[in-house]
Parts: sequence; structure tokens; C-alpha cells
Amino acid sequence: MLSTRFDDALACASDWHRAQSRKGTQIPYISHLMAVAALAIEYGGDEDAAIAALLHDAIEDAGQTEETLTARFGPAVAQTVAQCSDFDGKGPRPDWQVRKQAYINAIATKSDRAALVTSCDKLHNATAILEDLRQHGASVFDRFTAPREGTLWYYNELAQALSNRLPGALTARLARTVETLSREAG
Repeated sequence: MLSTRFDDALACASDWHRAQSRKGTQIPYISHLMAVAALAIEYGGDEDAAIAALLHDAIEDAGQTEETLTARFGPAVAQTVAQCSDFDGKGPRPDWQVRKQAYINAIATKSDRAALVTSCDKLHNATAILEDLRQHGASVFDRFTAPREGTLWYYNELAQALSNRLPGALTARLARTVETLSREAG
């Protein structure tokens, strides 16, 4: 069961991401965080995984620190969020290709909890991109730093690395979604 720690994490996520929306939409960003948390719970994650799922973008997109997360939610959550981040929030953000390749390379050494949260995050993202592709066409890729080819490369590499790191129903679903996305994107 979930405790009041989860409630606190939901309130923090809502507050920290209040002014953000999903790329290219008016959908409040909190919807993504709640969906990732729901997936983490549905695929067997414990409360720390559910909390980390709610907060997985707190460092790279909301200016929070691992230290702040440790003080508020404990080291397990903070370390998971740090492992799910492709930018530590310190200094200038590295080049997209460098950041994404490093993230893919690190998947093999992520904790089980971080691999679960990452898989849930990428599954929700890939599903949203696929649905937007079906509704709006190829212009969906204009939302991203790396348009179509880069985005498809990244998700294909992620699906493969996550399938190797955490084989099972979740990563099989991610791989199928990414395969469909790649096929439909042409």
C-alpha cells in the first residue's frame, strides 16, 4: 500500500512541474508523472519506485537536487531519480547526442528500481508520440531536439538496452510500442 510519503511526492511533483506542459501540447506535465507512477505500480514497483516515478524529472527539469530529494524522500528515491536523469542540473546541459548516448550506455548499470522507472517513463513517452503521430502526422517530431531520425534512433536503442537490462512484460511492451512507432513513422 502507499503511504502519506506518496501523497507528499504527488504534491511536490505537482508544485515543481506546475508551469510545464507536455511537449507541443497544452496537457499539464503532471499527467505524465502520474502515468509513469501508475505504470511503475502496475508492473510491480514498491512505494519508493512509485515515488521516484512521480519525481523522475525533478532534477533535470524542475531544478531539484539529489540532496533535496534525499532529505525529503530518502536515499533510495533520490538515487533512483538521479539514475533516471540524463542531466544533473549542474553547469550547462551537454549536447543532446552526447547526453542520450551516455544515458543509453548507463542502462546496463542502473538499479532494478531505476530500470523499472526508466522503462515506464519511456513506455509512456513512446505511446504518447505514437498517438500524436497518428493524430497529427510527422509534424510530431518537430517538437523534439532531434527530429524524426534522432528520436526514432533514441527510442529503438532505449528499447533494446532496457529489454536486455530488465527482460519481461514491461520491456516487451515498450519494444512493441517502439517498433510500431518506427514502422508508422516511416
